[in-house]
Amino acid sequence: MRKLIWNVMASPPRLEFQRRKRSKKRFSKPKSSSWSANSDIQYVIKEDKTKRPKAHVNREFFEQLCQLLSIGIPGIFTAETGFILLIAVSLMARSLCDLWLIHTGTLIETSIVSRDSNLFKRRLLRFMATLPVISVVNNILKYSIGEMKLRLRINISSFVLDQYLKGFTYYKMTNVDTRIANPDQLLTTDVDKFCESCTDLYSNIAKPLLDIFIYVYKLTSTLGGQTPLLMLLYLVIAGSFLTHLRKPIGALTIKEQRLEGEYRHIHSRLITNSEEIAFYYGNTREKLTLLASFNKLVTHLRKFLEFRVLIGIVDNFIGKYLATVVGFYAVSIPFFQKNHSTLSGSSDHRFKSYYTYGRMLVKLAEAIGRLVLAGREMTRLAGFTARVTEIRNVLNDLNSNKYERTMVTDSKNDSIGTPGGGKILAKDNIICFDRVPLVTPNGDVLIKELSFEVKSGINVLVCGPNGCGKSSLFRILGELWPLWGGVMTKPPRGKLFYIPQRPYMTLGTLRDQVIYPHTHAEMLRRRNANDEDLQKFLELVQLSHLLDRETHPGSQGQGWNSVADWMDVLSGGEKQRIAMARLFYHKPQFAILDECTSAVSVDVEDSMYSYCKKANITLFTVSHRRSLWKHHEYYLQMDGRGSFEFKPIEPDTEEFGS
Repeated sequence: MRKLIWNVMASPPRLEFQRRKRSKKRFSKPKSSSWSANSDIQYVIKEDKTKRPKAHVNREFFEQLCQLLSIGIPGIFTAETGFILLIAVSLMARSLCDLWLIHTGTLIETSIVSRDSNLFKRRLLRFMATLPVISVVNNILKYSIGEMKLRLRINISSFVLDQYLKGFTYYKMTNVDTRIANPDQLLTTDVDKFCESCTDLYSNIAKPLLDIFIYVYKLTSTLGGQTPLLMLLYLVIAGSFLTHLRKPIGALTIKEQRLEGEYRHIHSRLITNSEEIAFYYGNTREKLTLLASFNKLVTHLRKFLEFRVLIGIVDNFIGKYLATVVGFYAVSIPFFQKNHSTLSGSSDHRFKSYYTYGRMLVKLAEAIGRLVLAGREMTRLAGFTARVTEIRNVLNDLNSNKYERTMVTDSKNDSIGTPGGGKILAKDNIICFDRVPLVTPNGDVLIKELSFEVKSGINVLVCGPNGCGKSSLFRILGELWPLWGGVMTKPPRGKLFYIPQRPYMTLGTLRDQVIYPHTHAEMLRRRNANDEDLQKFLELVQLSHLLDRETHPGSQGQGWNSVADWMDVLSGGEKQRIAMARLFYHKPQFAILDECTSAVSVDVEDSMYSYCKKANITLFTVSHRRSLWKHHEYYLQMDGRGSFEFKPIEPDTEEFGS
């Protein structure tokens, strides 16, 4: 197996689940007897062991983080920058509130100890009057953090989706490139977790840093620099030690998200292919695959949990309890010094000073502990940063026509060419293949040189056994697969229309099904069409009853504006006829009909093909129905062994293509 990087536009068939001899992974047999049946289940989801994103808190992490934040925060004079400042101001206000609470709490307790009832009531009332302000400050901080997270997610998701849905990128990522198996996981969950972790880390680092600065200044000006210096020295030593211990967290986080994506993807495959699986009674087999994936995920989660517990023990001991011991020792230093200027005087004065400065030192110790523990969140953020950066880099490569995938051949046949080595010419009313090899993105050579020419008005019937290259021809024609050599002349994009055997029904109204991918506004602006025109197309495919059914008062329908799950509402034949109505609406120069009338009666099929001829829509048809021969002038037959035949259809032409 070898890797190849393409600088072309390409797209292979889906390869999510394959049984590869060299890639198979055996899962350890779970202890529970209920899992024993699936101990030999193996699956591959485009997993590449040799190249994984690495996640460490290093220079590369900070570079990746800055690149992603430049997308989430597009400029200085933006709302996002304003919310960053609002968070900073709220954190500062909260720290000042903490100082005020320490000071006021000390005064209240002093009045209690001194038994001064009036002074106690005055100070308590002032304390109560200030509490609403502190509450407002805390909730402004929560709001600004939540809004900042939301804005980061909006900006990064918009950027990634723009790249993902640019051209054929969404198709290439799942069918051409083998680096990412679960783009849905990366586009949704990982982006959300990155934004949440990034925003939380900002507040969790900024607040302790601010507290450390304030308390160090206050304590240095009163107790001297020895006490805060000892605390800061502890921060540096403990932080460096814990950061080194937490290095595996980034890689474990990446693996967790990947396994979550695999498990989710297997569920989505089950939903997508539920009918086929049901016909095969494959529920038990699919259950075993799901349990194998789930077992793999649970095994990793348990391993990750055990690691976090062990690290948590060290974190708590060093970042919390040992920090408290260091804090006690640090606060005792000035009190045991003789003739200290601030702490000299009566025992009551020393007790009051200890109470006030001791609380400050406790707050300083807590801030240092939070900063030490924030390293754990930073390591976790490194994992999400690597994941989001991975999909960003892959999207950039795909939009620059660079791909990576595993080839099925061990040697490169230079006589065929290279991916992207062919030339594509745009010309109206003609499709011409001049010595174009039919090669799959994996490197399988189906036909070494394919040459034929079709002008508008000449319908072609494409036939041959399964796997001979019929679908490959259309993928190359649609510029989804790379052109390895030769010259292909075709109309520009938009003038070539494709209708598969199982037509796609979009989410939306009945009108949307006919005009897809246009919107209603585009229909009025670009096609200058109206609902009456669409009704004529439905009549041509004998589906006018569908509009009547949706318009009938008893159906609660709204005619063309009726919204339903059309994939379930329409029968197989109705969906194929809707697809033909869609073809009539777009009226392209050429149309590829891939067994798209297999569920339609012969008489309706005959009328639809007759209208295509009248509308000057040239057809490439894949079909085994003999009744369609009369609607075509030429046939292109592939034998599946590398040979082809392009000839006119004569009246005495015998049956072929089976």
